[in-house]
Amino acid sequence: MGIGRRSFVKRFLLGLTGIIGLTALDAFWFEKYIIDWTEYDLSENNDEPITVIQLSDIHLKEINSSLKGIAEKVNRLNPDILVFTGDTVARKRHFIHLEPLLQLFDDHILKIAIFGNKEYDSNISLVDFKEIFKKHNGRILVNQNFTYIKNNRTVNIVGIDDFLKGNADYKGAVKTIKKRYLSTVVLNHCPGYKNEIDALNQNEKVNVKMILSGHTHGGQITFFGRKIYTPGGSGDYLRGWYSNEHSKMYVSKGIGTTILPIRFFARAEATIFYV
Repeated sequence: MGIGRRSFVKRFLLGLTGIIGLTALDAFWFEKYIIDWTEYDLSENNDEPITVIQLSDIHLKEINSSLKGIAEKVNRLNPDILVFTGDTVARKRHFIHLEPLLQLFDDHILKIAIFGNKEYDSNISLVDFKEIFKKHNGRILVNQNFTYIKNNRTVNIVGIDDFLKGNADYKGAVKTIKKRYLSTVVLNHCPGYKNEIDALNQNEKVNVKMILSGHTHGGQITFFGRKIYTPGGSGDYLRGWYSNEHSKMYVSKGIGTTILPIRFFARAEATIFYV
């Protein structure tokens, strides 16, 4: 027995309302606050892997339950290095939340950060940024290398200045590296700079294990995973792994949002790497 027109319209509207409601719930809450933890092993079965956790594009506005949950898991995992790959703070008025954020993480965990375009847009003091990180076993790398030693392992951590608003200088960043055959992790906010890194490294010959980038937010709002828009400095990159004969790069979807406070098929993520 068929259904009447009025009944059909009623069911259709109820179904449509349900779909809209679920979509809104996903975009405004689930994909923003339920963090997707991804994990990759690049250690090649090394007996002493170095654990690196990447957090990117936090766009810090407040200390919410999602950030507290991230910190709890990071502390539980107890990585060797926690890296912040730019746009940690997007507005100068929100800089007051940076220290409370870092206080969530155990101080014995080494923290390394680079600047993104938003830190420059907001005229946040590099000196103030460095002082707060230093208080919590952290450092900011601006076209610099840091040598990390764990027992019998040594790796280079190279931090590149922002490609859009700073002075990205890969050649300058690696000039103090003495042992270029060692595994090297490059922190580079804008993935579009990878092409320049690849070109320059043909002469520099640094053993780049991986490049960690962010900036794109994975598109933030996509058409079921297909990009609609990415900001300048993204190049042809959106999210996940990109490899060629020169290097491997991972582009994080990041944690925060910009312009619109929603994500759609671009769920927030934190990533664990074993080097």
